[in-house]
Amino acid sequence: MTNSIIKSLSLPAPEEIEVAIRGQRALATYLSTRLETQKIAIQDADNNTHQIELPTSALTLLMTILGELAAGNAVQIVPVHAELTTQEAANILNVSRPHLVKLLEDGALPFHKTGRHRRVLFADLMKFKDQRDTNSQKAMQELSDLSQEIGLY
Repeated sequence: MTNSIIKSLSLPAPEEIEVAIRGQRALATYLSTRLETQKIAIQDADNNTHQIELPTSALTLLMTILGELAAGNAVQIVPVHAELTTQEAANILNVSRPHLVKLLEDGALPFHKTGRHRRVLFADLMKFKDQRDTNSQKAMQELSDLSQEIGLY
């Protein structure tokens, strides 16, 4: 992805949070996950109603987005095939850029070069992050089990 994906994120205003809460509740009331597509109606600035057919998967994603906005979180959609800079990838993993570069160079995370610049696919980064989180949870569980075993807990 040539443009930065993590720029200009801002938290929703209180009014946006309230609208997101109402919107999520209303959408949840009528959303049917048994259908591939569904029709919704929107009103333009002149109060004219227009019916639009959308994939149910898009409406489900919209429910998730509204839920995050309702919780006061900023939201950004990233295509899974997006290419991230090392800084963007480091930000997502909450690590320093030099640490991420070391992960890349050690082969822990696949990357390719565009000219002299390293790029990481978003899908690969999420796969790495999920595996890292799974390993972390497993290690914490093992520590907890060990502490119970030796009577520290």
